[in-house]
Amino acid sequence: MPAPIRAARGVRDVLPAERAAWSLVERAAHGAARRFGYQLIETPIIEPLELVERGVGEDTDVIAKEIYFVQPRQGSEQRLVLRPEATAGMVRAYFQNGLNQAPPPARLYTIGAMFRHDRPQAGRYREFHQLDVEAIGEASAALDAEVIELAAAWLRALGLEDWTLEVNSIGDGACRPAYLELLKAYYRPLRDQLGPDCQRRLETNPLRLLDCKEPQCQPLRERAPRIADHLCPECARAFVEVRSLLEAAGIPYRLNPYLVRGLDYYTRTVFEFQHRLLGGAQNSLAGGGRYDGLSEVIGYRPTPATGFAAGIERVVLTLQELGRLPAAEPAAELAVLADGPDLAAPVAEVARLARPAVRTLTDASPRSLGAKMRAAGRAGYRWVAILDAAEAERRVVRLRDMDSGQQRELRWEELPSLLGAEPSPAGVAG
Repeated sequence: MPAPIRAARGVRDVLPAERAAWSLVERAAHGAARRFGYQLIETPIIEPLELVERGVGEDTDVIAKEIYFVQPRQGSEQRLVLRPEATAGMVRAYFQNGLNQAPPPARLYTIGAMFRHDRPQAGRYREFHQLDVEAIGEASAALDAEVIELAAAWLRALGLEDWTLEVNSIGDGACRPAYLELLKAYYRPLRDQLGPDCQRRLETNPLRLLDCKEPQCQPLRERAPRIADHLCPECARAFVEVRSLLEAAGIPYRLNPYLVRGLDYYTRTVFEFQHRLLGGAQNSLAGGGRYDGLSEVIGYRPTPATGFAAGIERVVLTLQELGRLPAAEPAAELAVLADGPDLAAPVAEVARLARPAVRTLTDASPRSLGAKMRAAGRAGYRWVAILDAAEAERRVVRLRDMDSGQQRELRWEELPSLLGAEPSPAGVAG
């Protein structure tokens, strides 16, 4: 026989037992976003290659190493990719669908799958899921602080308090070009001491040298010029305002002059939430910042924007490490069990009557009632409704509370009101 087909490397199944944790994280994300006035939007998983190349930056690792191409049919005119991140697509959707005609800013969020051909590791997969929050259309530094506060509110709602928030400003088109020349001038005499990737980035994307995780490169940055010392007055004022607003909101932060983020579209404020339990270079729960130049790069008029993305898998992993994952919910609250053969029709009818009140499944299999009851106990159902042929004829069931073991007989039509109105049929005859 051929070998069994397994999932592709770097992707995983989220099983029913894990889905409770995912649902908890997603519900908290929806709740936090809506409390801050953000609206849910869905954008396509596939996007034009040009959008990603221009939006993310052709010299980033995403484009150079990690992009997934969609194989076109013969004669297709457009090259498509699986989205590696959501921000460029959100900005495209903002303009393409006329959201820019409404009073700014547009407060938008989405939760969905992203794809990068990266080395799989704990909390990092080739198909991964993100919460993405964007505020588009306004240059106020108050929005930078707002999206940071939203991210903190989401993590706190999940009981995650022991995170570290790092912030920095990387300037903008007015002050960053001159700083980049200073950075190149500092690193060029040190080129031979840099790793291969940083040697390439020195001329094409020198800002990324500051957050390189290679041991040989990190000591060199200690004496590198810091962008905080070279911000223009406007960028410096904006960064002071962001920090002041974070302090007023009671959000602790740490200045990190080496924080630059990995995508080319960021300007001014950048930030990252980290957690010690994730460890190493992949300890980020969420990160983002301002990206005022992205809309122009992808062909629209210049429009300020800010936002962040957060990894669902990493947040779930952190909750797991802390022992805070919720228990998996049973598949149903009520199981309707046949006590004998040829009872599929009455069992199904009882279940149809009960489902408006509680989650209900059936078992009309030929297994013994004892085996069915043992399975119901292991599954954690709250009640079981049992009927044999004589009871089906009389249209009654034996309803048992699985916690107390108490049992009573009742008519089928009584099930919805009884199960919907009482936490359990306590106080009835056993």
